[in-house]
Amino acid sequence: MDKALLLDYPGVNKKIMVGGTGPMPHFPPGTKLVFHFQTLKDNFERTVIDDSRLAKRPAEIFVGKMFKMEVWETLLTSMRVGEVAEFWCDAIHTGLYAIVSKGMRLIAQGKDPLEGQKHMCGMGNLFNYHSTGFPELDELMREPQPLIFIMELLQVGDPFSYKRESWMMEKDEKLEAVPSLHLQGNTLVKQRRYKDASVMYQEAVFLLRTVQSREMPGHEDYINLSRLIMPLVLNYCQCMLELEEYYEVIEHTTELLEKHPDCVKGYYKRAKAHMAVWNEREARRDFNMVANLDITLAPLVHRELKSLSECMREKYWEEKEKYWNILEEKEGKREEEEEKEEGEEEEEKDKDEKEKGTKEKGGNTVGDDEVATEEVKEEGTRERATVREVEVAVSPASQLQSPPCATTEGKDWQQMLRMVMFLQEEGNFHMKDQRHDQAAGKFREALGYVDHLQTKVSETA
Repeated sequence: MDKALLLDYPGVNKKIMVGGTGPMPHFPPGTKLVFHFQTLKDNFERTVIDDSRLAKRPAEIFVGKMFKMEVWETLLTSMRVGEVAEFWCDAIHTGLYAIVSKGMRLIAQGKDPLEGQKHMCGMGNLFNYHSTGFPELDELMREPQPLIFIMELLQVGDPFSYKRESWMMEKDEKLEAVPSLHLQGNTLVKQRRYKDASVMYQEAVFLLRTVQSREMPGHEDYINLSRLIMPLVLNYCQCMLELEEYYEVIEHTTELLEKHPDCVKGYYKRAKAHMAVWNEREARRDFNMVANLDITLAPLVHRELKSLSECMREKYWEEKEKYWNILEEKEGKREEEEEKEEGEEEEEKDKDEKEKGTKEKGGNTVGDDEVATEEVKEEGTRERATVREVEVAVSPASQLQSPPCATTEGKDWQQMLRMVMFLQEEGNFHMKDQRHDQAAGKFREALGYVDHLQTKVSETA
């Protein structure tokens, strides 16, 4: 009876408003308590500060998990299921209520209760920002005072009746959960459910790293945990390869290889990821590391390098065709624009000549000598224009635009210069793959264009 009424607990007075049902529950560590609460000031008006029923969702705490309002655990563990009780608590028990209330209000609004906080204790954050953002809570922070809590215990959950989150687990529980998660991930991989499998591996890695964070680096337990983490990370990276998340693979394998520089599988998976994103140099480097660390994998590395060369060659030809088409389109547009400009200039010239002829015909004061003189001038102008057209016809650019050989037919000197550069690049690519005959053919074709250009320049000089 004393425990139920908290008669021996200083600074707390309990008054039962509605009796609960059944015997007094047992509250082992990890027990989930679901309850509604109402917080009131200890004044004449009994001003309401918080009411969980207004948020339309009950509150939850777990026994023994260091809830900030420690007194609440004491209050709730003195109740039966369905019981409603009123508790008066002295200010020594309510100093942190403003922090708890702020977090619950943010959660009710769908916000992160830790948003905007720096890495320090709750009180430190309050002093850093000077306010909780709620005036009534700021008043409680400035003037700690007794509070009244009206609580209704709705449910008492068995510690093993729900899936416990990592922060609720003890060290041994986390270590025991890892093999099960590893096995579930392997089963999902066999079913080709790579996304679900990656979640299992990731959760197992998180549990191990949480335990490892409490160990001293370099200690035997720390090293053993690192060895347990390595295969889980590799399995996670394999799932990411299947899901084509290549940069995710590169990030995690790089982090793993910094701690385990002799991990052959880490180099291989990173090489496959580099190969998928066209990082040829990095992929070749990692494949060579695989062969150096394990000589028995040399045939596999040889096949992968051959496949890498073929992929890079295909990509080269695809890009070449793509950029060549772009250049051809630009060249065609430029020629069209030049033709259009020339046509406009000719139209303007014809228009000016017509206007000039109209004025000459309409002149009544011009004598026969003057008319003859004008005709002579027009004849001289036409002869000079004819001479200029002949000079343009025999210019070097026009000579280069009508090559006699079949390979240069239809190409101007700019196109032939581009062909020389492309053929030179193709020849260098074939030389890199030790295809000397094909390289010689490309260089020979490029020399043909160069000889043709030199011939034309010599003829026009």
